[in-house]
Amino acid sequence: MEINKAELSAATVASVATSKSDSSKVSELSPELRGAEILVKSLQAENVKFIWGYPGGAVLHIYDALYKQDTMQHVLVRHEQAAVHAADGYARATGDVGVALVTSGPGATNAVTGIATAYMDSIPMVIITGQVPTHAIGLDAFQECDTIGITRPIVKHNFLVKDAHDLAETMKKAFHIARSGRPGPVVVDIPKDVSFNKVPYHGYPETVEMRAYNPVRKGHSGQIRKALMLLLKAKRPYIYTGGGVLLGNASAELRILADMLGFPCTNTLMGLGAIAASDPKFLGMLGMHGTFEANNAMQSADVVLAVGARFDDRVIGNPKHFAQVERKIIHIDIDPSSISKRVKVDIPIVGDVKEVLLEMIAMIKEGSLKPDTTALGEWWSTIETWRKRDCMKYDHGKGDVIKPQYVIETLCNMTKGEETYITSDVGQHQMWAAQYYKFEEPRRWINSGGLGTMGVGIPYAMGIKLAKPDKEVFCVTGEGSVQMCIQELSTCLQYNTPIKIVSLNNRYLGMVRQWQEIDYEGRYSHSYMDALPNFVKLAEAYGHVGMLIESPADVEPALREARKLKDRTVFMDFRTDPTENVFPMVKAGMGIDQMLLGSEDL
Repeated sequence: MEINKAELSAATVASVATSKSDSSKVSELSPELRGAEILVKSLQAENVKFIWGYPGGAVLHIYDALYKQDTMQHVLVRHEQAAVHAADGYARATGDVGVALVTSGPGATNAVTGIATAYMDSIPMVIITGQVPTHAIGLDAFQECDTIGITRPIVKHNFLVKDAHDLAETMKKAFHIARSGRPGPVVVDIPKDVSFNKVPYHGYPETVEMRAYNPVRKGHSGQIRKALMLLLKAKRPYIYTGGGVLLGNASAELRILADMLGFPCTNTLMGLGAIAASDPKFLGMLGMHGTFEANNAMQSADVVLAVGARFDDRVIGNPKHFAQVERKIIHIDIDPSSISKRVKVDIPIVGDVKEVLLEMIAMIKEGSLKPDTTALGEWWSTIETWRKRDCMKYDHGKGDVIKPQYVIETLCNMTKGEETYITSDVGQHQMWAAQYYKFEEPRRWINSGGLGTMGVGIPYAMGIKLAKPDKEVFCVTGEGSVQMCIQELSTCLQYNTPIKIVSLNNRYLGMVRQWQEIDYEGRYSHSYMDALPNFVKLAEAYGHVGMLIESPADVEPALREARKLKDRTVFMDFRTDPTENVFPMVKAGMGIDQMLLGSEDL
């Protein structure tokens, strides 16, 4: 994500929607409030319902103000990283801005991983950090760090508030920047004296205007028409969509367009659910662990319509190999810096994906030009031959060891047709969840794609469960990832967020082990987990239910039993095959269609 931060910083000084009234004109009726109270009123004006955080000296005035209100629930996590992850998961599932609150120094630095995770996946968030008093900034005060400097590369924007008069206006800007254009996290750093000082409060601004920040929403009609003409003349068209479709709430429009055109479609890891997995036009996920048919179609298409995607390294493999095939690319994205960043684009369309797709649909309805049905039929015939490879087929074994794919398939079949949310950590289990759980709707698959952050699974699930208390939330994890934020099991108990944890425990850092097997001749350097805890007892120690599942015959009964315990968090320790690898796989440096489909290809 790139934004002209120099201009944006200038805008924070040069332009505001509601300028400060001259002090001589302050109405006697304007109440005097502490900065912390103005912050709380700002959050209330933004309809914030949940704040995830951890108190400390620099934010005690803010916590005191939170104590005196009852419209927002503060969730006390056990580590600041989890506060940001939980707010992040909430934002991904609901589309609302997630809010986290941490103290200065180590509170802010502990939050950095969560902020970077949200930044890489373009998640709308506001992170409020405490800071030492303004007079102590730069003097190496206790628990001081340069939060603005540290977070600058991993935020859409950040603010240091030096005057309580500016708090309401700054918060308005922060929420506006976080949710508009290409979304992203915004940090608001508040010194302790700013949260304590009393100033007249004139209300929360209704609007905000920033001269240097005006993201385009409506796409250029001429470009859209040109793109549509190219699409309708294509012989081998392909619709490639990413997380931008979900963030832009454009799944319905995408499905309408796909139905009107009859073109094959694929989603990235972050875009799963934009097209229903059961739709015959959906070829599955593409990329490093994508399907044989999705990857071959991407490499062989003559016209690619990219919607809210960024052609990242895990999607197209080696850019030089990808560029060997002559094709035309149409790219729709709200962020102009994403277009032609990694691959040359022929028809760029900058705009909100929902708005652009709606205009494209309207043009199809108004026009007389239709897709080339003969060429499209031949293209589908080619795709069906790729589909016959059944690249998702796996060895079920002799029934003496649990295959991780089987656990995910069983979970998927049991929850079919229900509004179920699946979070994951990062590793083999993440890829198996993406491959074998069939997502029919958007915003049901919550994972860290861009940064690949281990430990997000439980905090994500907590955030979603608070937002969706009546829905089932499963966290798919591994014995490595889950220990990164396992202390949040305590938070689950305190705030009654009964999530279900599906741990695919293969006693290895699985994805590291897989790469070591394939690329390092089986030299398993520090990828074996040699001293694992008893997860059943650990879950019970945190006040939850623990289950150990060691036989394939017990997988379905265990999942059924866990689902019956609706008001309990359940940790299911599935002992899975430690030799199982994720296939298909595109090795680093290879082309997207140069896939390993199984161990026989090694």
